Amino acid sequence: MALNPHLYANGMPVAFINEMFVLIRDGIEFEINNIHGARGGIIKAKGVLYLSNVRLVFVADKPTQVFTAFDMPLLYVHGEKFHQPVFHCNNITGVVDPVVPYGQNRDMYPAHSFKILFKHGGCGTFVPLFFNMIKFVRQYNQEYVSSNATHFDPLRAAQTPVDEVMNCAYVDPSDPTKIYLQQPAPEEHRRETYHS
Repeated sequence: MALNPHLYANGMPVAFINEMFVLIRDGIEFEINNIHGARGGIIKAKGVLYLSNVRLVFVADKPTQVFTAFDMPLLYVHGEKFHQPVFHCNNITGVVDPVVPYGQNRDMYPAHSFKILFKHGGCGTFVPLFFNMIKFVRQYNQEYVSSNATHFDPLRAAQTPVDEVMNCAYVDPSDPTKIYLQQPAPEEHRRETYHS
């Protein structure tokens, strides 16, 4: 997890080297806990969600001094579940571990529980792509995910082949998700690490 990642002026996340954006979804309501500086440690915001082969990035429609965006590396997400309640909107819940700076004590950085609520339209395109991307990232990086290492680089996910996920994508006409057919930023304007 990274609070307030680098964004372009248009709100799009600055990509990492070898990162490929898969989709963008607006009309999202996002909840996250354990945010230092937020009232009660919880932030709720409306905005846009980006999914890539490395991470899931939520960007708030109305940024505040504390919260602009939230970055969740796919290798650090666990316990994810899709819910279809009868009297509320569809949502995904889960936990994301923090991206701890090198040399820092992991115990000083708590995990974050998140909730993604689909307030506008269906989620028949987003949900399968999200769960397939998580599955492929875990399979491709199995040795790192299953090891008991105290630290592994979340950017290892950039080596996951995205073509396999995109070949089995289903497009739901009631889902306002937009799939990227071409990458929005040239390779030379990309970041190398999570930390400055």
